Amino acid sequence: MTGAPITRADHAREAAVEAALGKLDLDDKARLLAGQDNWSLPALPGIGLASLVMSDGPIGVRGVRWTADDPSVALPSPTALAATWDPELARRAGRLLAQEARRKGVHVLLAPTVNLHRSPLGGRHFEAYSEDPYLTGEIGTGYVLGVQDGGVGTTVKHFVANDAETDRFTVDNIVAPRPLRELYLAPFEAIVENAHPWGIMAAYNRVNGASMTEHRHLQKEVLRGEWGFDGFIVSDWLAARSTTGAVLGGLDVAMPGPKTVYGDALATAVRAGEVEESLVDDAVRNVLRLAARVGALDNTPAVVAGSQLPAPLDGDALAREVARRSFVLVRNEERDGHPALPLDPARTRTVALSGAAARDARILGGGSATVFPPYVVSPLDGLTAALPDGSLTYRVGADPSDQLAVAAQGFELRAVCRAADGRELGTVDLPSGMIQWVGVDLPDGVTYDELHTVEFTGTFTPRESGDHTFGTRGIGPLVLTVGGERVWEGEEGLGTSTDPFNAFFGERLPRARVTLLEGESVDVSLRLTVPRLPGMPMDAVAFSLLHLGPQRDPDDLIAEAVEAARTADTAVVVVATTTAVESEGFDRTSLELPGHQNALVAAVAAVNPHTVVVVNTGSPVELPWRDDVSAVLLSWFPGQEGGAALADVLTGAEEPGGRLTTTWPVALADVPVTDTTPVDGELHYTEGVFIGYRAWERAGTTPAYPFGHGLGYTDWEYESLDATADRATVTLRNTGTRPGRETVQIYLAPQAAGAPERPVRWLAGFASAEAGPGESVEVTIPLRTRAYQIWDEETHGWTTVPGTYEIQAARSLTDRRLSATVER
Repeated sequence: MTGAPITRADHAREAAVEAALGKLDLDDKARLLAGQDNWSLPALPGIGLASLVMSDGPIGVRGVRWTADDPSVALPSPTALAATWDPELARRAGRLLAQEARRKGVHVLLAPTVNLHRSPLGGRHFEAYSEDPYLTGEIGTGYVLGVQDGGVGTTVKHFVANDAETDRFTVDNIVAPRPLRELYLAPFEAIVENAHPWGIMAAYNRVNGASMTEHRHLQKEVLRGEWGFDGFIVSDWLAARSTTGAVLGGLDVAMPGPKTVYGDALATAVRAGEVEESLVDDAVRNVLRLAARVGALDNTPAVVAGSQLPAPLDGDALAREVARRSFVLVRNEERDGHPALPLDPARTRTVALSGAAARDARILGGGSATVFPPYVVSPLDGLTAALPDGSLTYRVGADPSDQLAVAAQGFELRAVCRAADGRELGTVDLPSGMIQWVGVDLPDGVTYDELHTVEFTGTFTPRESGDHTFGTRGIGPLVLTVGGERVWEGEEGLGTSTDPFNAFFGERLPRARVTLLEGESVDVSLRLTVPRLPGMPMDAVAFSLLHLGPQRDPDDLIAEAVEAARTADTAVVVVATTTAVESEGFDRTSLELPGHQNALVAAVAAVNPHTVVVVNTGSPVELPWRDDVSAVLLSWFPGQEGGAALADVLTGAEEPGGRLTTTWPVALADVPVTDTTPVDGELHYTEGVFIGYRAWERAGTTPAYPFGHGLGYTDWEYESLDATADRATVTLRNTGTRPGRETVQIYLAPQAAGAPERPVRWLAGFASAEAGPGESVEVTIPLRTRAYQIWDEETHGWTTVPGTYEIQAARSLTDRRLSATVER
């Protein structure tokens, strides 16, 4: 594989890199490879090198501080972005994020996540794209191209086989060479070839015995040698554990700082003869090359000059567009001769909306993907704005959470930092009751050396009367005060989680129950005496004020929603997961919706035949009522404009554009691959190349909704297919009454069985088609040589499997419209 074409500017950057490298001594070189704090590398003014700044940001650019003082555009989740099946839209999303990164002084975005949905129980799947490696590679390519169009680097992650969260720091994933190449490495390879990313992030886990931050074969021989990758490799945060192991294995940068396995430890290892200085030079070249590309090395041409930047994008408008283009309409039944969606104004004068998730929108997944948007449009907000006055009613119906959650709705909080003598060091307003300050996240004027206590302080205005439960999460001495009364005081130790981040946060624990009245504000405070923990790899403060509102009888809540729905023309129920169900740091144990949401849907559907259910989750859940409702719309975690986009789609102002990127099961028991829990430290990928739809077809089990499925608001006739081994041309016609957009999917099905065993079919290409009513449109989809190849474990290389293949043009995996045979 060859890299991008070499330009004159590339030569200039390489010359500048070599000149800068020649001016550095060993200590400077070793220091440059270690984070100076949580998010940046040190500046070296002597060679004109600015500090390189990194930031989390799959769906928005948080920046280097965990604060809402500088809000970030919150796009829909990566799963939602992939559900658009549109690499060009992903590229536009990337350009917007680059625009945000430049505004926040960020050089490198720690994204995209291109691990696969191997098991639906994976807790972080909302941050990844798909169960299919080809689709993942295409969307990831668009994303990386877009971010780098804007002159900002990416780190494609998590390299590799980081497909679950359980014991993610220590698990050894045992993967045979063929599935490793055909599935888990494939998206990375495609992105390196087609987008030439400037960075890769090495994962926490081991693969076949070797830690990924020390995996010489995969990092040096495959990634750099075979694929020609010339960017920098950065560790996931705290993933690097060995100085010599990491540098010999090809890791360039160990994050976060200031305590890492590089820096002084690396210089010492070189002087002790344990590491050749030439290996340090190689790593420094990669970092300097990154600096040159993003414009952080003086007198060196950046890849994108200011005059070459893409035109500015409206972040709010793009967030809304991505959301509506991602929504997947998986069911839309006709009632009285009319489809349930879009809502017909002549037939839908009243709408009964229910579900706590309609009022308190979950717009993004938990963990490092978190950003603080300037505003959030909930489903209730969006529908209230879109529907005529007086036509919408709302009832809670069911709450997805009966557990303590981070204090948010009704709380107005700020953090006050004090020294041991009581002096106020600094304050900052907070969007919620969670602090997660790491490294330089501290408010202005505050240092860890002086910091003694941090106090949440502010007010809480209940929206319901009754018993409110307050709780804490965090380690160290804590004091909780509500309404001027100290209601709890104590000290918590480190949690028991095997994940050090979760252990540092500790357990969510109830502390006090206080009776409060709706609308009457009370003062609240939670003070932490900052613990000094020996051996911590970085300075950090992390603790939370938690809250749970009055718990009403679930049957009463459902009964109220049922009464509202009984007389409405249409009932809309919004159901969702919570951060206790889907989040970074742990895997799921069930696919059930939390709380009494299933009972709510069943009860509403029993009294209103025009029931529409909106499912707001990041990955599959069981829908036991799916055949009893008129329509089911999957909205993922839809970003800050999710409610407005939902109103666009429900009212028919826009068409739902999404298609499934992952198979949705009827029940967890039907899923062919579910295992996420290591045994004796190892997780064996015994299913080989059969994950996702490949495994479903092999097992002969019918899912609730197949890969690629999604309905629109018009109909399509596939008129003709002209195919060769290298491309497929499909002509299709919009046979409906309104303009529409179709995702044409091409599957490749070998016609001969036998060794090697292969899936029944696999995705080989796709394209979007748009047409007005009655119009025909033609799309041509290239078919790559790799689609016909397998990884030969005996020859250790790719080999084409000759024979007859059926080219299938389809609307989904199971809705195949046309076919043609070709020889390869």
